Amino acid sequence: MPFSEGTPRTGERRLSVNPFYGPANPLGDMAEAPPTHRLPDQPMAPATAHQLVRDELMLDGNARLNLATFVTTWMEPEAGILMAECRDKNMIDKDEYPRTAELERRCVAMLADLWNAPDPATAVGCSTTGSSEACMLAGMALKRRWAQRNADRYPGARPNLVMGVNVQVCWEKFCNFWEVEARLVPMEGERFHLDPQAAAELCDENTIGVVGILGSTFDGSYEPIADLCAALDGLQERTGLDVPVHVDGASGAMVAPFLDEDLVWDFRLPRVASINTSGHKYGLVYPGVGWALWRDAEALPEELVFRVNYLGGDMPTFALNFSRPGAQVVAQYYTFLRLGRQGYRVVQQAARDVATELAGRVEALGDFRLLTRGDELPVFAFTTAPDVKAYDVFDVSRRLRESGWLVPAYTFPANREDLSVLRVVCRNGFSTDLAELLAQDLERLLPDLRRQPRPLTEDRGAATSFHH
Repeated sequence: MPFSEGTPRTGERRLSVNPFYGPANPLGDMAEAPPTHRLPDQPMAPATAHQLVRDELMLDGNARLNLATFVTTWMEPEAGILMAECRDKNMIDKDEYPRTAELERRCVAMLADLWNAPDPATAVGCSTTGSSEACMLAGMALKRRWAQRNADRYPGARPNLVMGVNVQVCWEKFCNFWEVEARLVPMEGERFHLDPQAAAELCDENTIGVVGILGSTFDGSYEPIADLCAALDGLQERTGLDVPVHVDGASGAMVAPFLDEDLVWDFRLPRVASINTSGHKYGLVYPGVGWALWRDAEALPEELVFRVNYLGGDMPTFALNFSRPGAQVVAQYYTFLRLGRQGYRVVQQAARDVATELAGRVEALGDFRLLTRGDELPVFAFTTAPDVKAYDVFDVSRRLRESGWLVPAYTFPANREDLSVLRVVCRNGFSTDLAELLAQDLERLLPDLRRQPRPLTEDRGAATSFHH
């Protein structure tokens, strides 16, 4: 049998030890409290550090009960395993991780097909860290295309972007960062999003595009994208101005294709140049992943695409950042593969059913007026009825928080600042049973709220925040 005579001690090779493996001072762990705003002087045992962090995080709200966020808060364990296996893969290094890059390409192709691109094989797109980055990229493409068409006037003429006042804050950031004038269509009466004709009237020769939102975060309603395109068609016939449309489908672009198949909002409309969505919202993936797609290569100026020689490979990239994990992209592909069209249809219908049923329960209480009913995005907004004077939506939000529910209360923007509402986002994982518990808790609070002498929330800005 084989045996070893050992290794001579002269010139003995030593094993290298990762400093992370080194021991910590157990007595220090027991007796010393680490500082909170500077690095500790000495290391501590991993179990100690883990427990300290975990104890503090117990004070966070329960993500599953957070009805303010659109972001996915539940995935299958198998998806979690895949994400753990891919968290150390750098998404930008497509040469080193070619299969991860291939899964990204497949996701783009699937979305191009889902959104009815004229030729899915020629549609171009990329993954992002979320819809905010995707919107920035889409806005950059709109501005660059406008600058190319107006090379004789730009720089000099100031570009503008037309959108509803209800847009997500990322569009305000885009206009600020890229020096674009934001032209906002105000809310009017019971219209809480963009009016197509009003948007067309704000356009001129310096308009780089119009943003339509498929699923407003203020109330869950779809903006009329087809009507918007028709209004811009009429504008072109009258003036010759050819203004493209970008569809911010952060949420609705992963709902409408499955539940509202007859709704025309996507690349079937020739004026739609680009679409974005959040994979980590109704794409059903943990944060953060988003997607930006253009109908064809012409819609995305080649000069914006960088081709980098990175680690020996030629890598085209269009992004605001560089390194990021591949885990979320892999999880998106897993979810597409796992559910397919029929699976997405069932999941999104379940969320919509919960939203519409819960909205009906809230309306039946008699104290509230519904603004929307959850029949577009699985989201609904409501306010107190006109005869309710003892409390307001901020009191309701505060009291629901006592039971663990995070339901945001907020005031609408200009022209409807008189209107304050509560909004409930129904995501996958917010079941009929949980909705029933929320309805019961709300009903249980009403007697106390009705006995109040007046609304009690002094600082409405601090009462609860509006999470897009």
